Amino acid sequence: MDAVRVALLREVLAGTEWLGATRRFAGVLRGSVVAHGGGLLLVGTPVYEPWHLAAHLVDEAAWSGTPELAPTLVRHDARPCDPPHLAVGPGRIEAARRGETLLVVAPEEPAPLLERVHSARRSGVTVLALGPGGGELAAMAHDMLAVPDTAELDLDTVQHLVSAAAGENAGGPARVRRGFRDRLARLAEALTAPPPPPW
Repeated sequence: MDAVRVALLREVLAGTEWLGATRRFAGVLRGSVVAHGGGLLLVGTPVYEPWHLAAHLVDEAAWSGTPELAPTLVRHDARPCDPPHLAVGPGRIEAARRGETLLVVAPEEPAPLLERVHSARRSGVTVLALGPGGGELAAMAHDMLAVPDTAELDLDTVQHLVSAAAGENAGGPARVRRGFRDRLARLAEALTAPPPPPW
């Protein structure tokens, strides 16, 4: 989902609780990783990998001038022969320590994942979660954005809103950061600009 579609989605959702909820959660995420200079781990379940969220957070990290937002995607079936950005396995969660943040995106709660999350929390890792809410993951997480099956939005759409909000200019340290409207304006300029001369 590109910036224009996110902007349209936000227009449609104006007046609902989702905009405030996703911005609040994104602020917690951003604050956690910026305060510690990075260390964001992103994990899903064996059947649901949040690779799309990982890609959007990498983009938002670059666009906002906040490299701390770029996550390490932890994959349950990672193999050593995979490209480096896809070869990080669950052992990375067990190695996580104080100052790191673990973002769990889980439509269900498999026991091995819960055990790893619990272990990471005991090690001082900040645990944030996106999922249905109400289960063990919600009890373990320092903060959770619940997306129940009965919600107006699905988990994938909420991830788009969170990643876009995480890259927005939220004040803080003086550094060049581009807000969502700035990025949208740049995108509109790029789309409407005449093509370069064919030299």
